[in-house]
Amino acid sequence: MTFEAYETIAEDSSLEARSRERQALTIGIDRLERLQDGVFSNADLVESLLYIRKLWTLLIEDLAHPDNGLPDKLRADIISIGLWVIREADRLRETRSNDVVRLVEINRLIRDALQ
Repeated sequence: MTFEAYETIAEDSSLEARSRERQALTIGIDRLERLQDGVFSNADLVESLLYIRKLWTLLIEDLAHPDNGLPDKLRADIISIGLWVIREADRLRETRSNDVVRLVEINRLIRDALQ
């Protein structure tokens, strides 16, 4: 296998990973938007917030991995955003907040940056 072929495979793999991340964020955004509409059960609330929490935990773990190819500063910034998302999801779950709008906006920004 030539180096150029390897680069193509690695680039395709990276594009596929970004696509999966976008899909996962879109699912999370859809769930949060349902909460925003105000008609949901307690189970819907917990399930939606747990989904966002788990998703961001996985993203943070990937970003913290030494083999992650993003620049250190960008990784640190996204990790900080992820930690904020997790804290806000916890605050919503614990009814210490009812501001779903900011969570939707932040997740949209991150998702749209993955193009």
